[in-house]
This record gives sequence, structure tokens and C-alpha cells, in this order.
Amino acid sequence: MQRFKWEDLRYFLAVAKLSNLSRAARHLGVNHSTVFRRIASLEKSLGVRLFERMAEGYILTGPGEEMLASIDQIDEQLTSLHLRLRGQDHQLTGSIRFTTSDALAQMFLQHYFSGFHQQYPDIHIDLITSNNFFNLSKREADVALRPTRNPSEGLVGRKLCIIGWAVYGSKKYLRKHGRPCTPEEMARHNVITTDESLSHIAAIRWLKRYVPDEAIVLSSSSVMPMLTAAVAGLGLCPLPCWMGDRESSLVQIFPPLHENASDLWLLTHRDLRHTARIRAFMDYVGDVLSADRALFEGTRETDTAAR
Repeated sequence: MQRFKWEDLRYFLAVAKLSNLSRAARHLGVNHSTVFRRIASLEKSLGVRLFERMAEGYILTGPGEEMLASIDQIDEQLTSLHLRLRGQDHQLTGSIRFTTSDALAQMFLQHYFSGFHQQYPDIHIDLITSNNFFNLSKREADVALRPTRNPSEGLVGRKLCIIGWAVYGSKKYLRKHGRPCTPEEMARHNVITTDESLSHIAAIRWLKRYVPDEAIVLSSSSVMPMLTAAVAGLGLCPLPCWMGDRESSLVQIFPPLHENASDLWLLTHRDLRHTARIRAFMDYVGDVLSADRALFEGTRETDTAAR
């Protein structure tokens, strides 16, 4: 029997996880035909069918399921070895892959990274901005700053604060359209909100209870464009308090609701927690962010004259 190529396993894993050649091709950065050819080559070398080609996608056969389980075990062992070896690094040098949302990343770049670089000039930050949760256990990132209520098993870190959310409107918009006195009155206003990709946020679910679809004038997959649109006077907008309260042109319509808050966690994999550069980064970020707790939670004193 011909031995399979290890490189083909990447293609097998992508199709097994995504159940679709086109999605696997996009994930791997290749074209559809390359994935098809690689899977066919792997099945020929093994002498078994790994997938059933169904209308709903590529479904693993029995041998395919067995192969996936074995590969997952190997991947876990290699990942654990990699993390243990990295955890032996005691030098305040090297790189840190840090992931957070695009909105939080902008605040970090403006207020926190400069101070960290001054203290640790030999540590390089590889910043990954995404609203998706990168898997720290799979080396997609070393440290994550995440709004979450339930950190994944195997991760360690600290809860820094809660993130309060409130509804904001620009002074310009409120002068023209008036200010709603109750959540129900938002139905008569222009409203800016997220698209379905961020519909899991508690504040967005709360907003949907009061705002019909016809009142929504802009939906965004990111909070940053929502902030820009609110400042421009397009409409009312739910925002994290740390964003809305820092904009002098915005007015907080209703006080932050505790039910809409999320926890903000700084996390790393447990095998990396003793790595010097990881520990230094987490200590620094944790301390400076905790000092801004009132801003994040929406309890900081603000100018109420316009409110």
C-alpha cells in the first residue's frame, strides 16, 4: 500500500471540520480543485473512502471518523508538548500573540501598549483583532482578552471587570428628534445595531425586545462603525460604556442595565502561565485595565448637564 503524504492530513482535517470543499478551500487558502485532488489522493493511498459525498456536504465514513479521532489525539499531544516547551521560557524577550476585538484593540493601542513597550522593549506583540474566539489551546493565540461568562476549560487568567452597555445618542440627533424616556419609545427613533454575528451580546438581545426591524437604519458586524455612525448623528445606538462615555458628543440615554453586562477576562493557556513574557504581559494589562474599571463598568462620573 502506498504511504499517504502528511501534508494531505491538513486537507482531510479542514474538510472533516467544515464538511464542505469550498469552505475548506477558503480556510486553507487554496482553490476547490486542490482540496478535491488532495482528498482523492489520500483515499487512494489508504485504500478506503474517508467521506461520503452527500447533498448536505462531505460526511465522514467509519474509517474517516477513526482517522479523525487518531489525528485529534496526535494534535493534542503535539500541542501540549509545544506549550510545555514554551512554558520553560524565562526570558523577557520574544513575541506574544494577543487577540481581542477590534474595538478593544483600538483602546489598547491608544492607551496601554505604549506603556508596556517602555517597560518591556524586547517583547514583541503580535496583535490579532477579531470578534471570533481564537483557540488558545491550538496555538492560535497566546493571550486573549474576551468578554465571556464562562472561560473554556484549560485556560487560566483573571476576571478584570464587567463591561457595561448603554444606549447612546448624539446631542445633534437628540436636538432634532428628541430623547426617548422609555425603552419602548425607541421604536419611534432611528436605531443603529449589530448584525446577526453579534446577536449573542446581551445588550443586543435586550434592544430587540423594544426595537422593530423597520426602526433599524444600520446594522454592523463590528462595534466601531456603530460608534462612528452614532457620533455622526445617524441614530440611537447600544455601545459598551467604555466607548460611549469617552465621546463628548454622545449622551447616555438610559443607565447601564446589569442584565446587559458581560464579564471581561484576560486568559492564557495553563501551560503558558509561567512563561516570563506571558506573565509580564498579563500582569501589566490586568493592572492597567483594572485601574479603568469604572470606565468599563459605566460607573465613572460623567458630565450630566446635557442629560
